[in-house]
Amino acid sequence: MITGAGRNIGRAIALDLASGGMDVVVVVRRNREEAEGVAGEVRSLGRRAMVGVGDVRDEEAISGVVERAREELGPVNVLVNNAAVRREAPFLELPVAEWREVLDIILDGTFVCSRAVLPDMLDSGWGRIVNLAGLAAQTGAPQRAHVVAGKAGLIGLTKALALEFAPRGITVNAVAPGVIDTVREGPEPSHHRGVSIPVGRRGKPEDVSGMVRYLVSEEAAFVTGQTFGVNGGLYL
Repeated sequence: MITGAGRNIGRAIALDLASGGMDVVVVVRRNREEAEGVAGEVRSLGRRAMVGVGDVRDEEAISGVVERAREELGPVNVLVNNAAVRREAPFLELPVAEWREVLDIILDGTFVCSRAVLPDMLDSGWGRIVNLAGLAAQTGAPQRAHVVAGKAGLIGLTKALALEFAPRGITVNAVAPGVIDTVREGPEPSHHRGVSIPVGRRGKPEDVSGMVRYLVSEEAAFVTGQTFGVNGGLYL
């Protein structure tokens, strides 16, 4: 189950995991048409796919998506929390409502989705949760206090869940992408402009999805509570 999977990094993760043999639940907030397109691509790879439409903050909606997934595809043993909003505003002009909305989607959404699928993982004695953080959570970024706070909180939540559920066969890790070429609804973040990336290029969604594919694999069974930078050396 991948949230925010209609485009960009979420879409790449869906296709990468399908290529690795997984059935996929494509979760989006509103755009069913976009999600159906990704589901169709998953099916073209020979795997089953289901579309779930719902706000990740809405417990009832997400519970409904997970219940349908159990019926159509089986237990949900892998969760990728990718849904987020990435706004910009000077801190002293940042509306309280926007602060709360960004943190709600990033943190509350991860909380709601993780709680919805953890019973399946506990029943199976095996599970993988991957949370999409970001380079800004590690470095800070101007005019993005709400996004930075939310993503940094996600790294903390990753560690807490990793420790709590490690004895039950469930790993929890975070991936922190750097500057990734994606389709955006708004302008590019100001702190991305003109940066010099050591590897000489911006990242692709597939650079991130490859890391996620490893973390949800059996090969990563001894890896938990970690944050993996996919940033071309920019953090250095």
